[in-house]
Amino acid sequence: MGDVTWPELPRAKTPTEFNVAGRRQLIGLTPAELAAWTAELGHPRFRARQIFRWLHAAGVKSFAEMTDLPAALRTQLAEVATPVTMEQETAQTAGVTRTAKYLYRLTADQEKVESVLMAHDYGWSACVSSQVGCRMGCAFCASTFGGLVRNLTAAEIVDQIIMMQHDMPADQRIGSVVIMGSGEPLENYENVVKSIRLMHEPDGLNIGYRHITVSTSGLPAAMRRLAGEDLPVTLALSLHAPNDELRSRLMPVNRVWPVVEVVAAARHYAEVTGRRVTIEYLLIAGLNDNPEQAVELGRLLSGLLVHINLIPLNPVAERPEFRRPSADRVRRFRDLLGGCGLTATIRREMGGDIDAACGQLRNRATRRGRRTGIANDGET
Repeated sequence: MGDVTWPELPRAKTPTEFNVAGRRQLIGLTPAELAAWTAELGHPRFRARQIFRWLHAAGVKSFAEMTDLPAALRTQLAEVATPVTMEQETAQTAGVTRTAKYLYRLTADQEKVESVLMAHDYGWSACVSSQVGCRMGCAFCASTFGGLVRNLTAAEIVDQIIMMQHDMPADQRIGSVVIMGSGEPLENYENVVKSIRLMHEPDGLNIGYRHITVSTSGLPAAMRRLAGEDLPVTLALSLHAPNDELRSRLMPVNRVWPVVEVVAAARHYAEVTGRRVTIEYLLIAGLNDNPEQAVELGRLLSGLLVHINLIPLNPVAERPEFRRPSADRVRRFRDLLGGCGLTATIRREMGGDIDAACGQLRNRATRRGRRTGIANDGET
């Protein structure tokens, strides 16, 4: 299996860090890059720090709002750059759980991505996408329908958080981020890593590395590479099965990188970073929720610095054959893992009534666009 190669990613439709009009997306520039660019325009480098704060901390979407900049600079910026990478198309809220799901339209090419804002006892968290669509082909996931369109730029990843911050109470901030929306983050490695560093900037969103989680379907080489980045983020591995036969049915990526290679890479990440790896395990009734599979999973993960996140299936309209297991069956699975010496918790359901599963809101909007004749490039 190891010598099988995954198809090459399609290139983004638009130049990285530029919008359709050729203006530079400043949100994707690090403070050092922004300082160098500002100097090239003939302005003092300290202006870059002001611009960065306006873009990331204040989240303004117009250079005219940057009131401590000279008028001439604001005019110049409007001619060559943009503070906008996306616009909100729609939002759905679940009042009981204080969860909101957003559909954003990217200004570069009018493609759409989803993001989720969630309230927890410990504060607010954001779930962001890393790609438009996804090519992983997981059988239970709505994100994969229509395949992968393109990678998101670092600016587009970070701007999802900035956009959601606008809906926050004035005295509250998003304190944690999971890169777990549509797409496989580790296939968009450079942009994802850069976005993480941007999220962490003290003059910007100021989100601690330990409050950032990167999810993956299991790309061993990229997992090992991330371990060497000196970024103490949490790695979340979507496992969903304890053996190759079942995991290959659910996740085609397992036919390229089998369970033993993926778990070895997770073990390497934990050993190098000292960070506990999160194992995401989606429970599907009658398929991967049997007691025998819980014991098999316990043996597979024995000795690994790990926390298992059990996720009862959030039904997907396109996959009616997959059903949610009963609460008793979920608890039984958790207890069996505990008997194997592993820590496992059941994820609290958030937003089940607002198309909360990855890809559902975008898919629905895409279908509606086709019915009304609205173009949506990249969908087939």
